[in-house]
Amino acid sequence: MTRTQFDRELEERLVRYCKIDTQADEKSSTAPSTAIQFDLLNLLVEELTEIGAQEVTLTGYGAVLATIPATMETSAPVIGFLAHVDTAPAFHASSVKPIVHRAYDGGEIVLPDDPAQVLSPKQSPYLLTKVGEDIVTASGTTLLGADDKAGVAIIMAMAKHLLAHPELPHGKLRIAFTPDEEIGRGVHKNLPADLGATFAYTLDGADLGEIVYETFSADKATVRIQGVSTHPGDAEGKLVNALHLAAKIIDTLPHVTLTPETTSGRKGFIHIYQMSGTAAEAEMNFILRDFEMEHLEAQGRLIQQVCEAIQATEPRARITCTITAQYRNMRYWLEDDMRPVELAREACRQVGVEPFSIPIRGGTDGSRLTEMGVPTPNIFTGMKNIHGPLEYNSVQDMGRATEVCIKLAQLWGAAGLNGPQ
Repeated sequence: MTRTQFDRELEERLVRYCKIDTQADEKSSTAPSTAIQFDLLNLLVEELTEIGAQEVTLTGYGAVLATIPATMETSAPVIGFLAHVDTAPAFHASSVKPIVHRAYDGGEIVLPDDPAQVLSPKQSPYLLTKVGEDIVTASGTTLLGADDKAGVAIIMAMAKHLLAHPELPHGKLRIAFTPDEEIGRGVHKNLPADLGATFAYTLDGADLGEIVYETFSADKATVRIQGVSTHPGDAEGKLVNALHLAAKIIDTLPHVTLTPETTSGRKGFIHIYQMSGTAAEAEMNFILRDFEMEHLEAQGRLIQQVCEAIQATEPRARITCTITAQYRNMRYWLEDDMRPVELAREACRQVGVEPFSIPIRGGTDGSRLTEMGVPTPNIFTGMKNIHGPLEYNSVQDMGRATEVCIKLAQLWGAAGLNGPQ
């Protein structure tokens, strides 16, 4: 275990931020999707202003932007650091009660508001590597929200430290806190220009030392079914039940392969995550995920073919399937210029953290930013078991991530002394 000078500040920030409900809502058309996200966004504007950040702005699409001015003459590019304020719609997120378990002893952690929720190293092996560290959990009935309030806390601690220590040499840095990452709307079309960074990093990763430059590519499939509604007492030969057709679509799609619960590693999946409706009409929402575009496109074709096959069995119904692009594997762009990844790895080494990179079975705001022209790898924060009641975060992992970001800012500044990048 290695403690850092940032641990207590990070603990306090994480607890404070996690208590603020910022859950996103996919059904909303506003930006941000929920007004409650402004509770944290506005607080961050205040805190950035208090620590002396420049050009602090809350955009019309709900992103907080700020500048940490350069402290040296350098031709280095402007570097951005990003985290998202929203939490996932997948589990309860209101009235979060963060609990700090100091000097974790390696045993089970029973969450008091629901003793059936037990954080155990048997199910969470990474936890055993955190013995002696300070572990933050929720109380058992909500998620914690470390995804991505740990990232927010890390960036704020980095910003405060750099602004308080102008003797540390670095180029111009830009900060962004975005809404709605969890529902695929974290990167507004104006964000790359408003951020003004050549390269950037999201603080939205997991294990200590993880530097991510390969993510899933992602699409969404929305299936709508229009049945024929009539009184059930007089329905013979007339009623076409949309829910029955929805069930047939689910039953026809793969069950023992190509689902999240049956895949791992580099295998993608089709995941139905929401279904609603009545006998008259129904809607089904799927996410499609794979590391390779040809496989992702094949998943979309499979859902469309299944819908067409079920439609053919009942011509009186109307079944539509709409595929919407969400984000793309950042590897497609970063493999052409690995400088952001290599400098992040070097920053890890210089603060005593061994870096590693594996493909992650998800995506980040960096996936979209990279696709839009701002290469943006992802840096660890220590968040684990995200989107559920057993979510936890090591304070010391956050401290090491803060050290990495501070060192990374200096490495980019030094790189600029060697000529234009």
